[in-house]
Amino acid sequence: MYKISLARPDIGEKEKKAVLEVLKTPNLSLGPKVKEFEEKIAKFVGVKYAVAVNSGTSALHLIIRALGIKDGDEVITTPFSFIASANCILYERAKPVFVDIDEKTLNIDPSKIEEKITKKTKAILAVDVFGHPADWDALEKIAKKHNLLLIEDSAEALGSKYKGKKCGSFGNAAILSFYPNKQITTSEGGVILTNSKKLADSCQNMANQGRRIKNGKWLEHIRLGYNYRMPEVCAAMGIAQLNRINEILKKREKVAKIYNKKLKDFSEIKIPYVAPDVKMSWFVYVVKLPKKYSKGNRDKIIEKMLKRGVQCSNYFQPIHLQPFYWKMFGFKSGSFPICENISQRTIALPFYNDLKEKEINYIVKNLKEIIKKLK
Repeated sequence: MYKISLARPDIGEKEKKAVLEVLKTPNLSLGPKVKEFEEKIAKFVGVKYAVAVNSGTSALHLIIRALGIKDGDEVITTPFSFIASANCILYERAKPVFVDIDEKTLNIDPSKIEEKITKKTKAILAVDVFGHPADWDALEKIAKKHNLLLIEDSAEALGSKYKGKKCGSFGNAAILSFYPNKQITTSEGGVILTNSKKLADSCQNMANQGRRIKNGKWLEHIRLGYNYRMPEVCAAMGIAQLNRINEILKKREKVAKIYNKKLKDFSEIKIPYVAPDVKMSWFVYVVKLPKKYSKGNRDKIIEKMLKRGVQCSNYFQPIHLQPFYWKMFGFKSGSFPICENISQRTIALPFYNDLKEKEINYIVKNLKEIIKKLK
């Protein structure tokens, strides 16, 4: 029986060599590799400044704080995302205000945003879900009209393009994540991307315990800061991965195309939607069951796939229905019906760079068999 994991990093000899080279030096933190990685990732995305940190979550937190979002402020965001995109708002005691999603792209629906704007609204935080860019033209128009800050959570979209412009370059600031299941990995890590020197300097300062960026004394702290630094070994791995980015994106696109070909004519599955003006960088491969299926049906399929040696998962559980969110804010089922309905029908299939066609054949064969029996 096959044993196929949901995700797997693509680490080769170049990455291993890069890490070992760092270990031969005295610079395991605050060294030259982090700066090199920041320069390379900023150039790749097409922004002026990058600040590498220890996670995408830390990157989001620093942006929220650097932009002055605080107690009593409201930030409009999506309920269909990894929880960090809402938690980062709570870190500064602001309030996440959720808006339902677009059924096709699974991103925040711009047409539903303006009705949620109040005098307390300070920003919009949009997510490029599963690597599919949000509708940035519409979001920028709304932000400009209402004088709101705009934040891009592009944790899942390194290499994606919206109308020819790369994700990570929209809004006042953006973030990328380099967790092991992302397009490239630094083992753990993230980066802040912006064209604002002031914002980049503020994030850099806070990420390093609130120390001055230049000419500061080692134990002199000019503001409240955090230990959000990226280690040198992580940056070295990131540089090696980024040097392979075109190869990596092509591999992931190839896997997605094989899945699309084998599943597009199966009526019990909807393959991922990609808008005409989008160039997709594939983070995960998430299919949807038709509306007639329930959460219970979906969970049974995932359970039966695992018994056949194939790891699948639900993606995502709505943030507003996470236990501490509904306890804190009183959310109930039905608050965001599209998000809730979609989340009950999604299945993330195994997806990584070196997934072989014979493995995909096995995954698809078993998925179809299980669904047909369930039907």
